[in-house]
This record gives sequence, structure tokens and C-alpha cells, in this order.
Amino acid sequence: MLATMFIVAIVFFGVAYMTYGQWLKKTFALDPNKETPATCLYDGIDYCPTHPAVLMGHHFASIAGAGPIVGPIAAASIFGWLPAYIWILIGSVFFGGVHDMGALVASLRHKGLSVGEVVFEWIGPAAKKLFLVFTWLALTLVIAVFLELSAQTFAADPAVAFSGLIYIVIAMIFGWLVYRMGLNLLYSTIIMLPVVIGAVFYANASPWVMSSFKFSVEFWRIALVFYIFAASVLPVWLLLQPRDYLASFLLYFSVGIGTIGMLFMTGVDTAKFPMFTSFSPKEGLYLWPLLFITVACGAISGFHSLVGSGTTSKQMRKETDALPVGYGAMLIEGVVAVIALGTLILAGGMMKGGPTVVYGAGIGKMAGLIGIDPKVGTSIGLLALNSFILTSLDTATRIARYQFQELTGNRVDRYTATAVGVAIALVLLFWKTGNTPAWLLIWPVFGAANQLVAAMALLAIGTWVIRCLHKPANFIMIPMLFMLVTTFAGLGLLIKDNLTKQPLLAIISAVLLIMAFFLVKMAWAAINKPTDNLCKVD
Repeated sequence: MLATMFIVAIVFFGVAYMTYGQWLKKTFALDPNKETPATCLYDGIDYCPTHPAVLMGHHFASIAGAGPIVGPIAAASIFGWLPAYIWILIGSVFFGGVHDMGALVASLRHKGLSVGEVVFEWIGPAAKKLFLVFTWLALTLVIAVFLELSAQTFAADPAVAFSGLIYIVIAMIFGWLVYRMGLNLLYSTIIMLPVVIGAVFYANASPWVMSSFKFSVEFWRIALVFYIFAASVLPVWLLLQPRDYLASFLLYFSVGIGTIGMLFMTGVDTAKFPMFTSFSPKEGLYLWPLLFITVACGAISGFHSLVGSGTTSKQMRKETDALPVGYGAMLIEGVVAVIALGTLILAGGMMKGGPTVVYGAGIGKMAGLIGIDPKVGTSIGLLALNSFILTSLDTATRIARYQFQELTGNRVDRYTATAVGVAIALVLLFWKTGNTPAWLLIWPVFGAANQLVAAMALLAIGTWVIRCLHKPANFIMIPMLFMLVTTFAGLGLLIKDNLTKQPLLAIISAVLLIMAFFLVKMAWAAINKPTDNLCKVD
């Protein structure tokens, strides 16, 4: 069954890329000869034209996070694997792919600025402020949570910590060699990649690593604060971009192991894990809207639009690269989500320690098929997961800096903007009510908030397509309406369930609903407003 699931997904994604992806490319009128923001606004810090292979590595690693692993495993453990599987396939192709590529292209046509700028141009200045405040606050929560997850992963496995640090050092050397010494990208990759991959195997076999890199969660929290600050303010070519590029090979490697496991793993008792349980297996858990909020990054996630219109658009050297980077990366993420479902089926259900343990153990077993020790395979799986999280963490910090600068009209320098975002994240991380940190109190609302960002991004992109490109936008507006109604329902349930138990969650959910309502109202008025024949920002 695992092989059938995987083959159907690969064929479905491949056909979608060659057909629907090409239609999107034509609809957005991508022009390989049109100058991109990375070239016309080059500054050597944020705007930096990049080889598509490098940019693909950065973008894919940044959008993935833990989402395509944790979300599908969590949802499938509640509703069975089939509903999650269908949503991954349909969502990646017709929802997430359109959302990601649309945000990236819209940003390319708006000086590489965020979706907030698209909102400003085609909906209005008040809507822009509303959108940027909403997304910036969501990003600070992402920073807090991913900082905690990364610190816990480093503290739990010294081999992962050692390998992660090697990535950072090697990445800076790689960036210097390629961008300042002019060394060929292929040669640099051939030289550096064995060091990066070899670090994983060395770390697992080294008693020195196991003893020397065993630090507490508190230590890694502080160390990672310094790292993400540097990753936000240093030139993108020196740290963020090459680290993500090199890390992507480990991610591709883990996908390769997962592919072999899905195709050739035998003796799996698929009857141990249900295909479908119920539309409401537990009190308060409903297939709709919960499934479509829980499985985010493996199908559609608002965070992707922030990455595409944040770091990625500022590095794209040709418009046509938006197809493989924007649409293609989303489909690869769908493959990761399918493999994550496979690890859950392989485990026969949720394991103690949650989705990350399920995924790590599954990749470990799959690695055994090609002669890799299961312990090393598990470390590879966990390191890949940590790489997902760490790349999302440093990218989210940089995007939060962009958002804050746009919100303040670029009157704040990059150091101050980064410091503000990190400071708010640290407050969420360390401030406690009783024994519960603030981020954990409000984290339940993040799933709906993230999908609401996706709906709002689709609304902005659809408004741009209608008012500027003068083309029908049903391919954007239909997914937008579905995500809008779904997140409204999710937020409504949160208000109902927490009105007396957790009033703060209920209040935040209500505020998000009100903000979204006003954005939709302003967008509707903008769509029905007369437009000029020529697009002002193309």
C-alpha cells in the first residue's frame, strides 16, 4: 500500500506541474527577459540574484518547517490516513501551489516587497497596515515556537547539534568562495557537501561529540538567539542562502530515503492503522475544519506567502524561475507530507514523543533498506527535521524584519527591526502564566491564524490579478473562499470552546475574525472600483 500511495502522488504531482503549472506560468505572463528586483535593486544584503538551484534549496527548506511532517501525522492519527492523503494531493496542486507561486510573482512585480505592498497598491493603505500587523505578530510567534523546538532538538541529540553547527560554519565559507572568490557553484558544492553529510555520520560515531555538545535547552535558546539575529542582518549570500542551500541536500537525501522506503518497504501491517476513523472521532474534533487547519504546510500555508514575498523574491534572477521555485517546491513539500504519512503507517500509530519521534523512527527503518544503521538513519531523519525547523526559524526572523521595516515606512534600520521582533519572541518564550509559557497559551490559535494568512494572501493576489492583469481570478478566489470559510469556522470553534476556559484565546480569535472581515470588505470594494487600462505596478 505504501508504494501505491507514493506512486499515485508522484504521478499526480508530475502531471500537475507539466499542465497546471505551465498554465499558471502563462496566466502570470512570466518573462525570462524581464528585469527582476534582485537585479535592478541589487544591494548585496537583501537583494541578490541567485542561481535557481541555490534559491530552490533556500525556498524549499524555509517553507517546509516541521509542518509537512507534524501536520499530516497529527491529522492522520485522528481521522485516518486517507483524508489527510487526499487533502495533501488536492491542496498542494490547486491551493498551496497557486498560493505560493502567486505570492512570489506578485512580489516580483512589486519591487520584491511583501504581500503587504500588493495589498497597499490594489486594496488600500489601511488594509496594508492591518495585514502587516497581523502577519508580523504571527511571525514573532513562529520565531518563539521554532526557537524552542530547535533548542529542544539540539539538547536531545548532540549529533544533531554538532551537524547543525557544521552547516553554519561551512555555509559561510561556501558563500565567501562562491560570491567573493568566484569559485564555480558546482565545484563548491562538490567540495562542501561531503563535509556536511559526513558530519552526520561522524557525529553519531564520536564519543567526543556526544559529550562535548551535550548542553541544556537553556544554553541552546541563547545560542540560537545570536544565530537568528546574525542570519537576519548579515548579507543573504553569506549565511542564510548558502546554509539553506547546503541543508537542502540533506532534506533531499531524507526524501530519497523516504522514497526508497515507500517503494520497497515490505512486511508492513497496514491493517494496524486505519484508513478512515470518523468525521468526528472525539468530542469537539471535526474533520472539517480541523483537517484543513492541521495539515497546513503539506497542502497550503500562509507562511509560504511570507517567504515567497519576503526572502525568495529578492533573490530571483529570472521571472520564469517562479515556476520551479514557487510551484515546484510546494509539490516537493507534498511529497514530504506523503512520506510522513508513510512513517505513521509504518509505526502503526502515534508513538510516545509525538510526530517527530514517529518521523525519525520511520526514516531510520527506511534507511536500513540501503544499509544505513537505523540509529544513523534516525539521526538523519531528526537532523532533516531540525534543518526544516532551523531554516524556517532564521527565514522567519529575516521576514519579520522586512515586515517591521515596511510597516514603519523603512524608517527603522535592519538591526533595530530584527531586535524588536526577537525581543517580542523572547517575551512569548519566557513569560509564563503559572508554569505555562505565553507561546504555549496562544499556540492553539496559530493553525487557524496561519491559514487565515493564506486566505488573505490569496485575496490580495486575486485582487491584483483582476485589477492589474485584467484576467479572471477564479483559480485564486475559489481556494481563497474555501480557506476563508474554513478558518472562520475554526476560529469560531476556538471562541466557543475557550470562552470560559481560556478567555485570552477566545479574544485573540475574535480579533482575528474582525481583522479578516474588514480586509475582505475593503478588498471587495477595491475589486468593484473602476480601474485604469494600464497596470501601475507590473
